[in-house]
Amino acid sequence: MKLQLALDLVDIPGAIDLIKEVEEHVDVVEIGTPVVINEGLKAVKEVKAAFPDLTVLADLKIMDAAGYEVSQASAAGADIITILGAAEDESIKGAVEEAKKQGKQILVDMIAVKDIETRAKELDELGADYICVHTGYDLQAVGQNSFEDLHTIKSVVKNAKTAIAGGIKLETLAEVVKHQPDLIIVGGGITSKEDKKAAASEMKELMLQG
Repeated sequence: MKLQLALDLVDIPGAIDLIKEVEEHVDVVEIGTPVVINEGLKAVKEVKAAFPDLTVLADLKIMDAAGYEVSQASAAGADIITILGAAEDESIKGAVEEAKKQGKQILVDMIAVKDIETRAKELDELGADYICVHTGYDLQAVGQNSFEDLHTIKSVVKNAKTAIAGGIKLETLAEVVKHQPDLIIVGGGITSKEDKKAAASEMKELMLQG
């Protein structure tokens, strides 16, 4: 099980400072969609240059022109790039094909996908590296979680790894670990803490025990 740190509300220097605090306890650093919107792909480039040994994920949430967008994120140094599960099959294929060409990986974000089981099966066949259940910010606010969806995805995929995102914090992590996803994505559960290093360390410890 790997721990991914999601950075959503930072600028590039802020991201680099934050990663320095927690880098020994995280496996993947996510340059979140808001950062990419505010800073562009140079955020990915600068983070990868500062931390060449960390896996960097560019959360582009691609919906169209997938091959091109994956090629741009790859050139900027992203190791994993996200596309939306709601995108057309042709877009998924284009993303997977380009990622393979570049030696990168694709994470498919299932946010807003209605038929999780059918789509997960299709995405697995289309060659997705990760399929991620994602309780979006707006749904977390009304108390939804992703465990049932994670269970559904795990029961149908043969090749893809699974990931989970959305409001995960130390208090809920044990429940997440029980479901054994390959990648656990945490944002505010680390970034909002006074002692970010301790928060990341405790989470990683719990995952290693799991």
